[in-house]
Amino acid sequence: MDPVHRRIARADIRLRGFPPILLYASPSSRHEIPLVQVVPSLSLSLPSPRRSRPFTHSLLPSPPSLSFFDSRRPLHAPQLLPLPKRPSNCLAEVKETMTREECENGPADMLIDGNKARAPREKQGNSVPDKFNSNYLKFYYGKLFPFSDIFKWMSYGNDGKHPGCDQTYFGRREFSFTLDNDIYLRFQSFTSAAELESSIQEKCPFKIDIGPVYSVDPAKRHAYAQSGDNVFTPVERELIFDIDMSDYDDVRYCCSGADVCLECWPLMTVAIKVIDTALRDDFGFNHILWVYSGRRGVHCWVCDRKARRLSNEQRASIADYFRVYKGNENSDKKVSLTSPALHPFLARSYTEVLEGIFEEKLLLSQNILATEERYEKILDMIPDESVTAELRGKWQEKRQSSISNDINVVRWEQLKQLLQSGKHKGKGLRRYVEEIVFSFTYPRLDMEVSKHMNHLLKAPFCVHPKTGRVCVPIDPNSCEEFDPTAVPTLSMLLEELNQGGVRGDVGDDLDRTSLGKSIRYFRSSFLQPLLKSCKEEMESSYNAKLQQMKNSLSW
Repeated sequence: MDPVHRRIARADIRLRGFPPILLYASPSSRHEIPLVQVVPSLSLSLPSPRRSRPFTHSLLPSPPSLSFFDSRRPLHAPQLLPLPKRPSNCLAEVKETMTREECENGPADMLIDGNKARAPREKQGNSVPDKFNSNYLKFYYGKLFPFSDIFKWMSYGNDGKHPGCDQTYFGRREFSFTLDNDIYLRFQSFTSAAELESSIQEKCPFKIDIGPVYSVDPAKRHAYAQSGDNVFTPVERELIFDIDMSDYDDVRYCCSGADVCLECWPLMTVAIKVIDTALRDDFGFNHILWVYSGRRGVHCWVCDRKARRLSNEQRASIADYFRVYKGNENSDKKVSLTSPALHPFLARSYTEVLEGIFEEKLLLSQNILATEERYEKILDMIPDESVTAELRGKWQEKRQSSISNDINVVRWEQLKQLLQSGKHKGKGLRRYVEEIVFSFTYPRLDMEVSKHMNHLLKAPFCVHPKTGRVCVPIDPNSCEEFDPTAVPTLSMLLEELNQGGVRGDVGDDLDRTSLGKSIRYFRSSFLQPLLKSCKEEMESSYNAKLQQMKNSLSW
């Protein structure tokens, strides 16, 4: 890098209200010119190290007045003032622009390295705005998104040189991109990790969905449609589950809709624990990935070979196995446990997960029995009028028998004691305690997502455009420790990269961010065991075919 570019690389230009960015101001020469802050519509004209003519790189429109040069004409190298040496903390390239109105309404002053004046105090702690910004995706896809890991996962061992590999496997997988302004690109397909990476970095999708593996390349489906045969059909797809917090709005009082907090998140913990245990112990699946949706729920990917090859009918049967919550928002009773004894799966879920989390967390955090309106919802689940009348009489008393205990705990113990004491001879009264707990805690699945092979599901490590949070994996063995409010966001990741300076290696970038831990977990706990299993299955299947060929020749 020549002295002119070296001096520019040290320039620390600060502009209030704009995020720290790494600008590749000289792409033709591959010299990085990092500036700590984006300057709206700053036009740089510098002599290229390889060419005699100057180049111009226009950034974001409408510049404020600059204190060290005239912003109305291009800045040439001789106009540069000496700047003190200082390591630059910079990030990634910006190609998109703001409107002139946005810039004119923005800050009009800019601070140069060496000046004592600083941005307002509240901005110093976090120079990257927290809200989602489409420009940040450029940095994320360029620096942190694990393209290679996604490719290896979706290839299931078919990306190697083993004679049993199906080299067309990854190319028959559907990817779907959602661009800005809700532009959808379905049936995208790629033949390599490099091609996938290039397309994502070029299109910069707000959302990436993953679909099934089809019988033919989904991008060429129209060529097969003319044949008249149903050639284009899904042949493999992970067994998936989608659980959304908004489906629990009738039993949570802290939030509603898309809002989530630590008070209601234990409902997602219950879902992970219950479903994960059943998938492993009852169905024998091993390779299961749980992913935070980025906003209000969790997704589950069951990736065993036998799971990927399930028919729609088999998927529906597995989904129905988990179905207990059958009511709707207008039903007083949403769970009905009619059999004399609970199914072993339900009994295990109740004793090991549901009962504890309901009594220890949700009962208190949601104040389920604190008001008349709320406890009436509980009483509506008990059909015996003598029981409900007695409980209502106790709960409507002004005085509390035990002031030291929480009112929710007191009333719940009174309800359990009355239903389980045998005082009332109503049939199955004991079961109503279990039904109440199931109604408030049991997982509520989106059944249609699990039943059909061609359903799309958001890819892990996407960024949710509403929250800016990354869809990180969740360890089911410690899911009770997962905090959705502490998940890395785009702005957080850029700030972490910014503090570490510029480095060329992607691995180093990951290690310097809070996303590194999630990607390491994805690789060590999910991807590596999965690929090992795929390799063993491929070897076994290939040897079986060879043996079959030998047997046929021996005849």
